[in-house]
Amino acid sequence: MREVFHQSLEDVQSRLVEIADLVSVAIDKATTAFGTSDVSLAEEVIADDSVIDEKAAALDELAIEILARQQPVARDLRIVVTALRVSASLERMGDIAEHIAQLTRMRFPERAIPKGLKGTFTRMGELDVEIARRLAILLRTEDLEVADEIRNADDAIDELHISVFEKVLSDSWRGEPSATVDATLASRYHERFADHAVSISKKVIYLATGDWTGEDDSSSRSAVVEL
Repeated sequence: MREVFHQSLEDVQSRLVEIADLVSVAIDKATTAFGTSDVSLAEEVIADDSVIDEKAAALDELAIEILARQQPVARDLRIVVTALRVSASLERMGDIAEHIAQLTRMRFPERAIPKGLKGTFTRMGELDVEIARRLAILLRTEDLEVADEIRNADDAIDELHISVFEKVLSDSWRGEPSATVDATLASRYHERFADHAVSISKKVIYLATGDWTGEDDSSSRSAVVEL
């Protein structure tokens, strides 16, 4: 029975990594579509989000079954409970990738990125893709140096997020109302994607070290849309 239990825990971890890999693919496609107005690629992201949702739901069912049947304690209990919380964050990251793709589809054939912000959103997209890839590695290895890399990339995205708001609120901004909405929404989506990754990183750090660094502090920041 103990061997079966540990196999179940390994299954939980492998499923988390699988979902993280899917999220990485989704944000890569979504940000590429957003930057190039590739509506076909955007449609792929939108259609594939249901796969992430289904796999997250299946993982949750497995974790609940483990709790009910095995009644884990100590670290084993923390692993299962943390998996439930990480699964929810990964599912939300998939949704955010879908939202970015939906912006692309909504503005097609026009570009969703407003003039003057292409470089900013290109960089935000690159950082989110790198964060997603780093997150999959972190879940696979529990390498805490990777968690630091995720946090540093999140700080860079936060700075870019602020710069977008400074741009659209400046006297020099000449964008149409729709462009202002697109810019603020897209920037918020990119920023929240990274925030979820940081939140997952903190949970992995806790599992690895027993040191709980606190919940994601992003709730204290001003937001255009709460995701």
